[in-house]
Amino acid sequence: MNTYQFRNDWSAPAAERPPHRRRSRRGLVLVLLALVLLPVVFAGWLWFHVDSSIRRIDAFPDYPGRPAAGAGTNWLIVGSDSREGLDPEVAAGLHVGDAAGQRTDTIMIAHLPDSSTAPTLLSIPRDSRVQIPGHGKTLINAAFESGGPQLLAQTVEQETGLRIDHYAEVGFGGFAAIVDAVGGVEMCLDEEMHDTKTGQTLQAGCQQMDGSDALTFVRMRYSESTPRSDLDRVANQRKFIGALASEASSFTTLVNPFTDYALADTGANALTMLDEDGTGDLFSLAWAMRGISSGGVVTTTVPVTDGTAHNWDKKKAAELFEAMNTDTQIPEDLITQ
Repeated sequence: MNTYQFRNDWSAPAAERPPHRRRSRRGLVLVLLALVLLPVVFAGWLWFHVDSSIRRIDAFPDYPGRPAAGAGTNWLIVGSDSREGLDPEVAAGLHVGDAAGQRTDTIMIAHLPDSSTAPTLLSIPRDSRVQIPGHGKTLINAAFESGGPQLLAQTVEQETGLRIDHYAEVGFGGFAAIVDAVGGVEMCLDEEMHDTKTGQTLQAGCQQMDGSDALTFVRMRYSESTPRSDLDRVANQRKFIGALASEASSFTTLVNPFTDYALADTGANALTMLDEDGTGDLFSLAWAMRGISSGGVVTTTVPVTDGTAHNWDKKKAAELFEAMNTDTQIPEDLITQ
């Protein structure tokens, strides 16, 4: 067949085209259709899988004097030191000890604004002395142990005047598993970090931290590299959350279905959220927090009076909470790194 005849075959009516060419074109259309639909179907299934796998708690109850909703949306983010469900060998590998019960190793408020102001990630030192309803003035860390998420949320609301809209909690094992699911997270340390209490050491320089090293990094406060103790620890926690969010939302992660599934499945099984919180809420939080590493998120700690972080600077703290509650820019003198 010459070239002219070959080209005329494609312009001929369908009934006159050779059967094998009609089948070839149909096959190409089916392949292209599959390439378009499969990612959509996979994403939809993954969305449903995450939503159905997350552990749920009852919504925060109303109580007399509960703050009214302000501008934007507030998340209460909790890192629990619970060892529940951890295999002893896994716990040993994570160097988390064997303390019973559950306390809050990390307490943060993530504020997602309705306006064009930047999101805020605010750390609350766990040794802050506050009024816990029914328990008097004591460390805020005790609220979670005494009354779970509900009492912690009420305590945070009453102390800050911010109404909590959403809740996310992850334990030791879940945090480490999420880090491993994305293949580790790169962190650059200016100096060696050695914890005199646990004996764990992280070398200086840039390194890919796995779940165990990441847990060591975000918990370390008994070290020459953390002279401000808990204030340095919460600052490191915010840095790591930013790096983790950036890694999870990177192009290489998003286009890899195996990593996507591992991250989604691990994250869903590691998280506890409110009954009414959904995958879309979680995605909005994660997407906003990816800006921490690039400076697109304001990261700070509740202003305190001294290095023990026991007592808040009431005037500065009130100004900070008001700025968050009204979606206004936080003044530089209220930001603590």
